[in-house]
Parts: sequence; structure tokens; C-alpha cells
Amino acid sequence: MEPAARFRTVVIDCPDPPALAAFYAQVGGGTPEAADGDWVVLRLPGGPRLAFQRVPGLTPPQWPRSDRNAQQFHLDFDAGTTWEEIDAAEEKVLALGARVLDREDYEKKDFRVYADPAGHPFCLLRIDPI
Repeated sequence: MEPAARFRTVVIDCPDPPALAAFYAQVGGGTPEAADGDWVVLRLPGGPRLAFQRVPGLTPPQWPRSDRNAQQFHLDFDAGTTWEEIDAAEEKVLALGARVLDREDYEKKDFRVYADPAGHPFCLLRIDPI
């Protein structure tokens, strides 16, 4: 089936687009391209574009999810094949301003859940070596 359109960008609401774009540039790579302070685009190497748009007074999603406040989306990042690599990636994202949301039974799940500085959930994944 021929698609109706081609996927281009995931847009994330946040109170400070330049700061959140800079955070994700250090997590996933790329360089933020600011159109203005209310809209910033980040082109992730080998991945989709992320755009960040200013929403003053944004209420971040809650973790764990609930019927009253769904997370709406989250981003997944491959962080390595070993737990040592995941630990190193975790150390980096925490130093950048992320906070841990869920590490319970993470070795069974192969992922860990964090909140970015604006409160959006994202995961560091342990990928199986090929």
C-alpha cells in the first residue's frame, strides 16, 4: 500500500525549547537548529527529527502512567549491549539533568525509564548483540 505521507518529525511541548533540544542533542547526538526561541529542531543522526515547541506552564506527564494523566509518548534510545554500557549511559543522562523514574526489575525488562529536564519519560534500552 502506498503511504499517504512520509514521517518527518516528533514534536515535543516544553517550557524551554533550546534547553530541551540541547539535552537531547547530548543524549542522542545532532545539533539543535533554532528557528526562534519558541521552536527548535534537532536532527538525530540516523533517526527522525525532534522538534521542541514552547508551551508555558506545561504540566509534565506522571509516572507511572494513570488514566488521568497518560504519558502520551516517550522516546527510546539504544544505549548498549551490556549493563556496563547502560550504567555509563545512565551516568551521562543523569549528569545532563535527567532523573530516574523506574529501574524496578530492569534486568528482566532490558530498559530503564527516566524523565528529561521537562519531565517527559524516555528509556535507555539494552539491545541484544547481533
